[in-house]
Amino acid sequence: MPPRKKVVGESGSGTATPQTPSLVLSLSYAPPPHGVHPRPFKSPNYTKNINRRAKNLKALLTQEKERDARERDARRLARDAVNAVGKGEEDPPTYASIEAPPSLLPQLRWCDITGLEGPYTDPSTGLRYHDRHVYGVVKSLNMPHARNYLAARGVASVVK
Repeated sequence: MPPRKKVVGESGSGTATPQTPSLVLSLSYAPPPHGVHPRPFKSPNYTKNINRRAKNLKALLTQEKERDARERDARRLARDAVNAVGKGEEDPPTYASIEAPPSLLPQLRWCDITGLEGPYTDPSTGLRYHDRHVYGVVKSLNMPHARNYLAARGVASVVK
């Protein structure tokens, strides 16, 4: 029978000596049978909340709309109660209110042909145009077509 091979960790006396872990094992975050240290980023006291469930975007938006509607109704009821006494203040205008005042900025001008911003106006027809290419189209229009474009914009001016 051949002689038995010597196993690492066994000494000649038959008692096992504790091995120092290799560099790979000492740097590993593997579970304890293989790794040396527990994972520093996992809390041992963590328990998952079973009652919590994920909601999709539609459900979140619906809940937000309902919450806003309840708050708006509560404000309106409070304002009506104060107005009944005679000391009420109005809410400031918002994007959702229809009582907002008109804008203080000048009205934008749009090209009658393309719908883009039209900073230029043709003096003979009164049509607004975007650039020189559209100006060529405006110049090629006859008067009835120019009147139709002006009527679509809501201008009832006399074309020269």
